[in-house]
Formats: sequence, structure tokens, C-alpha cells
Amino acid sequence: MFFSRIFNSSFWALFRKETNQILRDKQLIILLIVPPTMQLLLYGFALNPDVHNLKLGVIDYANVSASRELVQAMTSNGIFTIESVPTAEKELSRQVEEGKLNVGVLIPPEFPRKLAKKEAEIQVFIDGVDANAAGIASGYMTQIIQNYNRNFGQIQLNPPVSLQVVFLYNPGLISSWYFVPGVMGLVLTLVGTLVSSVAVVREKDSGTLEQLLMTPAANWEILLAKILPLAFLLMGDILLALTLGQLVFGLPLRGNFLLFFGLSIIYLLVGISIGILLAMFSSSQQQVVLMSFFVNMPILQTSGVLAPIEAMPRFFQVVSLLNPLRHYIAIVRGILLKGVGLEVLWMHILALLSIAVVLLTISLSKFRNQLS
Repeated sequence: MFFSRIFNSSFWALFRKETNQILRDKQLIILLIVPPTMQLLLYGFALNPDVHNLKLGVIDYANVSASRELVQAMTSNGIFTIESVPTAEKELSRQVEEGKLNVGVLIPPEFPRKLAKKEAEIQVFIDGVDANAAGIASGYMTQIIQNYNRNFGQIQLNPPVSLQVVFLYNPGLISSWYFVPGVMGLVLTLVGTLVSSVAVVREKDSGTLEQLLMTPAANWEILLAKILPLAFLLMGDILLALTLGQLVFGLPLRGNFLLFFGLSIIYLLVGISIGILLAMFSSSQQQVVLMSFFVNMPILQTSGVLAPIEAMPRFFQVVSLLNPLRHYIAIVRGILLKGVGLEVLWMHILALLSIAVVLLTISLSKFRNQLS
């Protein structure tokens, strides 16, 4: 009895109409498959904080076995690659200044004599324009020197405090495991907002939105009939992103799949709601694409995908609490990498649900005003 009412209702007729219209739109189907795949692969490989093959310039005035061993230690791990061997300090500084070298090392002629007295010094020039690469280069260089000193017995062999570090959840320190869950949220945001906004604006351009006024359906039925077919199709993007993450990047799934999938659907509703809001304020597809750029970029920048939330100014850390992508990324990383559930993620889930309800309510209100 209940199902017969649904199948004979105006909502079901609108739902079938929207579904058939979407399935006939080959461009939309391609938009749901090709860009998410390309974005996930591109960002998954490109967003990598690891630094390799930094260009190194060396002047070894000492030119003894001890100094050559030090230079070899600098290049043995693949972080530094000798790009230049200048003959003068001025030339080394100039190459760092011009960006031809990331790091310059100067080993003075008195290096072996002072090394015997355990007071040797070397000079290191680091290009600090790229602050991230400079910080990593400085850290690696310090570690290399410490290991070199240890080989020469210049560090206490039996220190009073010993350190044992254990890496949890990602023992191999694989960078893609951290970035790919964020990229999954990014892809769902971009695709969800763009597909839903373009679908609504297209009806405004063709005039079919006004024809919906002639139907006996309520406003909520019209809006729901537009949201559900898009949501079902975008569920395929969730599975696509998870499959690519596991097959290409080896991303684990340590938590509950149904919990991950259900919360991803809620986030899809957030993206669709944002897209419908953009469509309500746009008069053409070109305009909605431009507006989505100005909306999605702040969402991306304050979500923690590209930079840790803790590294942001205090003001933006507070503002990011209103960002649904921030909460979704925390949920995905918690479920996939840590295997945690509702007992740990409930605050992020509650925030995501609240944002979804608010955006859906505003979308319904704006859509109703558009129809009236």
C-alpha cells in the first residue's frame, strides 16, 4: 500500500523524469567519471611533502678522505644530488642566489686538523625562498652531520636517555595515505557542487524550470526528485575514489565500510546543496562555474587538505569549524587509517549533519522562492 502510493505519486514521476534525463546526458556521465579519476590520480601523486634530489653544490678545500666521506654521506640517501662543484666561495653563493642550487656546502682547508681536535666546522648555504624545502634540507643536513659525528665518536655512546619512536597507523610514513583521503573529499566537493549546479541552471536556461510550476507536485518533491538521482550517481564516485585509493595508493580500510559510505552520502548532500544554492544565484552555466570557483577554493584552503589546520592563523582555525570538508576529511582519515568509529568521530559527524541540515534547508527555501 505504501509503495503503491509512492509509485503513483507525482514525486515518482518527477524522479523518473530526472533520472532518465541524467542518464541521457552523456556529458554529465563523463563528468562523473573522468574528472574524479584524473583529479584523484593527479593530486594523489602531486601532493607529496617529501623532498628528493635537492641540488647541492660543494667546495671541498680539504679534499681528504674524511671530507670526501662527509660529501658521500650527504648524497647517499637521494635527498641531495651534486649539481655543481665550484672553485670559489663567491661562485657558490652566486649559484645559490640565482636558484641554480638549493644547498651549498663549504668545507674549509683546516677541516682535517680541527676534526682531530673535535672542533671542525663547515658552512652550509640554503636557499630559503621555498621555506618548506629549506626546512627539510636543514633537517636532513643536521641529521647527516649527527650521523657523521657518531661514526667519529663525537656523540656520547651511552646517553642517559634513550628514545624509541613507534609510528602508529602509517608505519611506513607513506605520504599518499595522508593526502588521498583529503583528495577524496576534494573530488566529491568539486563534482557534487558542479554537477548539481549545472543540472539546475540547464533547466533554467531551457525554461523547463517554469514548467514544473504547472505540475501538482510540492516544492519539496521537485527538489528531492532532483537531489536523489544525482546522489545515487555520485555514490558511484565514492566507490570509484575508494577503489582507486586502494588499488593505486594502497590505502587501507581499517574501519567500517558501511559507516564510511553512509557518512560519504551525507557529505554528498552537502555538496549538492551548495551546488543548488549556486544555481539559484546564477543565470548561466558559465556564471555558475565561476561562482563555484570562488566558493570551492576557500573550502579547500581551510579544510586541511593542503596544509595542516594547526599551521593556520588562529582566526582561520576557528572559521574552519564551519567547513564541512574539514569534518569529512577527519572522518575519512579516522575510518580508513585508524579504524575508529562513532565513539571517536561523533563530534565531526554531528558537525557534518548540522551543516547538511542547514544547507538543505536554505536550498529548499531558495528553490521554493525561485519556483514562486
